[in-house]
Amino acid sequence: MSGWWSALKAVGWPGMGGAVEIAVLAAVFYFGILFFQGTRGAQVLWGFLGVLVLFVMTWVFQWNTLNWLLGQLTGSLVLASVVIFQPEIRRALAELGKQHVPGRQSVQERENILNELVEAVFSMSKSKIGALIALERSGGTRAIQETGTRLDAEVSAALLCTIFFPRTDLHDGGVIIEGGRIRAAGCVFPLSADRMGGRNGTRHRAAAGMSEETDALVIVVSEETGAVSLASGGRLVRGLTEKELRRYLSTLFVRDRGKQGPWWKRLKEGLDLSPEAMERNDAD
Repeated sequence: MSGWWSALKAVGWPGMGGAVEIAVLAAVFYFGILFFQGTRGAQVLWGFLGVLVLFVMTWVFQWNTLNWLLGQLTGSLVLASVVIFQPEIRRALAELGKQHVPGRQSVQERENILNELVEAVFSMSKSKIGALIALERSGGTRAIQETGTRLDAEVSAALLCTIFFPRTDLHDGGVIIEGGRIRAAGCVFPLSADRMGGRNGTRHRAAAGMSEETDALVIVVSEETGAVSLASGGRLVRGLTEKELRRYLSTLFVRDRGKQGPWWKRLKEGLDLSPEAMERNDAD
């Protein structure tokens, strides 16, 4: 017991400034863990935190040899973290660089787009016609639009079904909807590095990859089963019913720019895309 007390006395009390610093670091760690939750880097992050705790213990208990060894590895760990967390870091920087400005469309206009989208998606689902549709929010997709054919057409269920009809020139790529209009079709979306256990094909990897690179919502219709999925923030929610897709799009697209409440609550909701969180957002 005396050893623990001696160690605590050696560390000393942080004081007011130290307490504020600890609170800030705790908040950074909390939102960092929340941000990485459900991503490929989550388990690696826990490993890094374990090494950090061990490093602090070597300093507190004067384990000099182990402290020196961990200190030598610090530079390598920093470089390794940049490589391992590259997709997550890119997504975080994209979030910081977003321009959160009021949308040019009214809520009614976004609801009309939602209705056309849902009608088209489940019409294609019944016929087992594969589809890949990205719904841009505040982030830009101009570079990805350049990989396809420019359209600049009004969003309609009939046009979307026509674009994805088998053996047409544009059916094998993705459609991007931006500013309430279909801006491009036949686009090549970036593939996610995560193969998702081999359960999904190229369309699903492209949907996840597009949602990792941008903040777009990406809807996928499986050509094999007709199942409907939604990707956001690199995460894929599979097997959606018409009611569920309508609810998710209403939460994330129609009412996304009108969210109110404390900034920390909006940030937490934006980082948490679990089905339970989506249910809570919809109920607000």
